[in-house]
Amino acid sequence: MTLDAFQSDIEGEIVAAIGAARGVYNGILVNPAAYTHTSVAVRDAIAACGLPAVEVHLSNTHAREGFRHNSLTAPVCVGQVMGFGGASYLLALDGLLHVLNTR
Repeated sequence: MTLDAFQSDIEGEIVAAIGAARGVYNGILVNPAAYTHTSVAVRDAIAACGLPAVEVHLSNTHAREGFRHNSLTAPVCVGQVMGFGGASYLLALDGLLHVLNTR
């Protein structure tokens, strides 16, 4: 198994990276950060790429400001992990591997 990481604060770069994942990767862990609540483009890229995706957040967004309680991206992901700091990524990867191994 190979893991690659990509980080950008630029919405268009995130959308392009998600779109380029098809045919290269088996799944995606995505932390859309503030774009979780605002970006239809990131949501549509996740939906269009055809790969299972798990949304990850370091903090529990439901314990934060009210506007952070709504995720535009969660409905197009197979799961969501939040609130466990850096361990959220490990938990999300475990969940993604479970999804991939049961297909």
